[in-house]
Parts: sequence; structure tokens; C-alpha cells
Amino acid sequence: MALLDDVKRELSQIDGELLAAKQAQATAMIRFGGGLRLIQRQIMVQAQFDSYEAALWLQNTIHTLYGHDAAITEVDRPTPMGGSITRYVVHVERGGAALALQTGLLDRRKHVVMGLPNEVTSGNISQVKAAWRGAFLAHGDLSEPGKASYLEIVCPTQDAAVSLTTAARRLGISAKPRQVRSSERVTLKDPDAIERMLLLMGAPQSAREWTGKRSDGEARGKANRLANFDDANMRRSAKAAAEAGKKVRHAFEVLGDEIPENLRAAGQLRLDHPDASLEQLGRLADPPITKDAVAGRIRRLLQLSDKTEKARQQAGA
Repeated sequence: MALLDDVKRELSQIDGELLAAKQAQATAMIRFGGGLRLIQRQIMVQAQFDSYEAALWLQNTIHTLYGHDAAITEVDRPTPMGGSITRYVVHVERGGAALALQTGLLDRRKHVVMGLPNEVTSGNISQVKAAWRGAFLAHGDLSEPGKASYLEIVCPTQDAAVSLTTAARRLGISAKPRQVRSSERVTLKDPDAIERMLLLMGAPQSAREWTGKRSDGEARGKANRLANFDDANMRRSAKAAAEAGKKVRHAFEVLGDEIPENLRAAGQLRLDHPDASLEQLGRLADPPITKDAVAGRIRRLLQLSDKTEKARQQAGA
């Protein structure tokens, strides 16, 4: 959660955007944060956030940009684990219908726009970026970098998911809408796409932090894979050496004194150094020999033992 909090804090501090971009961000924050409520035939604008900075940004923007007063209410929500989480609800009770018309969430026929207004998704690129920023501030989530990296936004309606997917396409990013437990979501899973979206939304510092953690995680994963690979190789080598020692011991019992000296020396090295590799056995030989020479001599020793044992069995028959 720490990285997610950092991203939302960084996005909430963006200032100096063009008027159209601010409007697009405010519209997206209202749509993805909750939208419009009809209470006693009056339209009330209400949006909920997990970031106080995001709620404060929207409150200030509603006042300075649209001339309406908005209040922030702190609400504690229970969690499935028995704890609670704090949410910040921005609501406009007076002038809600006028604000909905100003943001484009009500069309000229007074119909509720279930996605994002067309002037936002088809606007200039700064508006499209701001729409994604607003949606993320309202209901976005970001994984810690790892095997299952994702950037995801929970959408209030299917139309909202389609709007967000269209906006991502205009930014050159492929985002996939999907349904999870009856909720609509838009998800990015490609790490490069996630990094680029963070940059486009306006969170370069968080993008660098996310990428750094991702690189560290990949490096640790590679190191772990190499360590596991080495462990597996060591186990296989130890098993092969133990089996070779058992066969050499049997060959000595079968052949007795009838063993050529070079083969006996190679076999004895294996018995004396059961955990050593063939290369190490070669260095221990007097004079030193190659690992291929060690392997060849042990192989001929075992072949001679097998041949002798079979001959004795046939003679006994």
C-alpha cells in the first residue's frame, strides 16, 4: 500500500494543468469515485476516495473551477478481517445538478452519462491523461512489483470501463476490461505499460520507484533461480558420485588383484574422494590428468569388472 499511497499523493499535487485537463480530471474523479445520487428528487454529487489529498484536490477544484461548495466527510468502513479503513467522501448537496451539467455527467437532455463524456475521451491528449489520472485517484490500485504486476481501476459501470479503455488506446497503451465478482475493471499487466502509464498520468517519481523495485525483484528472482539450479546440479552430481563409488567398490571385489594400475588408481581416487567432481579427481591424480581421462579409466574399470563377472558366471554354469 505504501507505493500506492505515494502514487496518489504525487498525482494529487499536480498543478498548472490547462483548464480542460483539470475539468477532465474532476469529471473522471466524480464518475469513478461514485457519481450522481438522486435524493428527494434532487441530484447530489458524491465521490469517495482512499486518499485525503485526492479528496482535497477535488473539493478545491469544484469550488475554484465550478463555483460550488463541496464538503469532505471522513467515513470508516469495516473490512472482512474485522478491522476498518478510512474513506473520504466529497459531496455537493446544493447545485449538484448544475455541477453534473458543467462536468458533462448530465447531458443536455438531463440524462446521466454512464461513462465519461465524449468531449473528454475525444479531447486533446492532456485531457485523456487527466481522465486516467482522475480515475486512478478515485478507484485505482497498483501492485508491488513482482510476478503478478498490475495497475487496475475498478469502474462503476461497463460504459466507464469502455471509456477508460478507449482513452488508454489514445495514449498508445493496450488496456483490457474484465469482470471480476460482478465488478467492471480495466487492467494493465505488462510492466512496461504500467511504467509508461504512471509517467503519462504524471507520477515520474513513483514510476522510477516502481521500476527500481521491479528491477531489484527480477535480480533476486534470477539469483534464486540460479541458486536453485546450482543446488539441483550439486544434488545430481552427489548422487552420480555415490553410485559411481558403489560400482567401483564392487569392481574391486570382483577383480581383486587383476586390475591394471592406472584403472586401480582412478577407482581409488573415487573411493577416497566421494564428493569430488571428475575435474577435482583429475587434479588429485599423480601426475594430474584431465576429467575425461578420469571418467574414461573408471568406465574401463567397470567394463572390465562386468566382463569378468559374466565370464565367471558362464564358466560356473
